[in-house]
Amino acid sequence: MSDLKRPEMILVLDFGAQYSQLIARRVRENNVYCEIWPFNTPLGKIAALRPKGIIFSGGPASVYAPGAPRLDKKIFELGIPILGICYGMQLGALLLGGRVSPARSREYGHTQCRILNRTGLFAGLPPHLTVWMSHGDQVSKISGHFKPLARTETSPYSAIKHRKLPFYGVQFHPEVAHTHQGSKIIRNFLYTICKCSGQWRMKSYLTEAVNRIRQEVGSGKVVCGLSGGIDSVVTAVLIQRAIGRHLTCIFVDNGLLRQDEAKEVIRIFRKNLSIKLIFVDATERFLKKLKGVIDPEKKRKIIGHKFIEVFKAASQQLGRVDYLAQGTLYPDVIESGGAASFEGEPRPDVASGRGPTARIKSHHNVGGLPAQLKFKLVEPLKYLFKDEVRRLGRALELPDEFIKRQPFPGPGLAVRILGKITPERLAILRRADAVVREEITRSGLGDRLWQYFAILLPVSSVGVMGDERTYENTIALRIVESTDGMTADWARLPADLLQKISSRITGEVKGINRVVFDITSKPPGTIEWE
Repeated sequence: MSDLKRPEMILVLDFGAQYSQLIARRVRENNVYCEIWPFNTPLGKIAALRPKGIIFSGGPASVYAPGAPRLDKKIFELGIPILGICYGMQLGALLLGGRVSPARSREYGHTQCRILNRTGLFAGLPPHLTVWMSHGDQVSKISGHFKPLARTETSPYSAIKHRKLPFYGVQFHPEVAHTHQGSKIIRNFLYTICKCSGQWRMKSYLTEAVNRIRQEVGSGKVVCGLSGGIDSVVTAVLIQRAIGRHLTCIFVDNGLLRQDEAKEVIRIFRKNLSIKLIFVDATERFLKKLKGVIDPEKKRKIIGHKFIEVFKAASQQLGRVDYLAQGTLYPDVIESGGAASFEGEPRPDVASGRGPTARIKSHHNVGGLPAQLKFKLVEPLKYLFKDEVRRLGRALELPDEFIKRQPFPGPGLAVRILGKITPERLAILRRADAVVREEITRSGLGDRLWQYFAILLPVSSVGVMGDERTYENTIALRIVESTDGMTADWARLPADLLQKISSRITGEVKGINRVVFDITSKPPGTIEWE
């Protein structure tokens, strides 16, 4: 935030965790600005930033493994309050004289935790909490310099505090929604321990983002890949605020959109925004390239490459173009492995030296651009979560038609059709998906749900329709609640609503004789099936 006076900040040191940015999001939603830096950031730089507090993230490594990420022990001499989470707790305990060992019983998932000291970090919390664990090692011995704050049945030191230094550690993950009162624990760290005042707001990010785009782009021309979703629309409006008429949006129909989506996106966009828009119908080109492809990673890569090809051809009619703007969000980046290299980096708040995170699935808008496409990337939302983008959309005074649109993957229905993609299978899925959305809307439950959609499975089963045997396809319903898309739980919908959806799909969508309901949370599953 180089262009703004920053009264206070929290620094997250990233040890390669999947949830580092989720920690930052939890801090920011408590109105405290937060930046993520790599674990090996020089101590002098950390001191120069003058953070009010530091959080050590989790990470996939064992603290004893060769090459495991470490940091300078002198960080504890800065006198800055530190909260270690999972790996961060283990590393802090090890550096300060404790012992870390493989756990006799690996803890993963919901765990009951007993609070031993309900002051400071756990002030105002009940004596027992349900927390989210994910670890194979644990702190097995603490020196006389520590005192335990919490324990579980298999972990005697689930939370600790140094007796003299302002170091706190928790074995569980307070940043994920699965930990009850996790936000309260983080808030206690921010306000009770770090003494933050909480002056940061999303409008601060808005001002900073516009200023950064203006500095980065200057007088250059920008094209923005529009999908109609909140991410690309907010990106477009931010860039328009920064550079005005030098922005053009391109909307590509890849043939993988939902029912009537192309018409709806164009209608909403032209009704509400005064930004130049080019529409390209590339349905045949995409479907031809996807013919016979089953592997989901191949689907994603084919769609990404074809999109670039189509986008390049469309942008050539604009003459000289310098930048490509994308509505990439942080969940896209970390699910793609978290180590993508983008032109123009490193930014000061990017953990460019972060530990490795596992690739869950490739995202079409993550990973840089082909060399022959000479644009530079502009991604003003790359370190925000979906709910933060919606807050930013409200700060930009965008209408609800944009803000309340549910997330839709870049590869579209290609990753909701398991198996081969054909015009016939697309038609089946579009109609089934439309039924799901229509009934959820009628029920009035849409505002509390994160996503609700249908998946076409490569599974046929025997059924009976009109006293005749059928052998047709199966639709799965994926309906989840979430706040950020990083974690999610399946929605407990009324049985009569599910019955209505099932009856309509099997009755109205030719080729479907069975509907199933996915009751998998994230983790272990992802929201999208591919």
